[in-house]
Amino acid sequence: MTKAELAARLKHACAAVLSAEAELTEIDSRFGDADHGLTMAKIAKAISGAVDQPEGGIRSMLDGAATAVMALNGGSAVPLWNTWLDGMQEEAPEGDEIDVAGLQALFARALEELDGMSGAKVGDKTMMDAVIPASQAIAAYQGEEAEELFAAAAQAAAQGAENSKQFVSKFGRAKSYGEKTIGTPDAGAMSMSYFFQGLAQA
Repeated sequence: MTKAELAARLKHACAAVLSAEAELTEIDSRFGDADHGLTMAKIAKAISGAVDQPEGGIRSMLDGAATAVMALNGGSAVPLWNTWLDGMQEEAPEGDEIDVAGLQALFARALEELDGMSGAKVGDKTMMDAVIPASQAIAAYQGEEAEELFAAAAQAAAQGAENSKQFVSKFGRAKSYGEKTIGTPDAGAMSMSYFFQGLAQA
């Protein structure tokens, strides 16, 4: 996969998140601060703008995306997404090409960094309910087609976000609502799921 092809997928991912802004706001308004849609829209625009920069290779592109997100204000999602993207760039190649093994290493490192900061597990009703299964699907993929890899990740992320409906919130403001949060998906898991749906679009 070339840098341009990865950039196109990242832009699709950001577009998918942007199109879901109203839905993410509505979900977050039930038990949160109702700011997740707006925060994710800012993050998506920052990433999309950064991947448009023509200079440098894949590592430079992802570093630019992480830096752009880090510069944003507001929302607990900002440092989490910055950490995830920063993990990606640490493992990314400096050149303009990346293969399936490279993508697997990139997402494994990203999860490792995010896990170190978040501490949340599957079942805690956070973004990790989508990113962990998606990352596991990427790691488990045994083929050689990036398209199939991203499709598997998108499916796993969507299922993870759907599963978050049945969990009780363990983090953030929603935590105080306890079992009332059952039946509502986690906004962070939903935004991560939309991001992976977009990544699956070439």
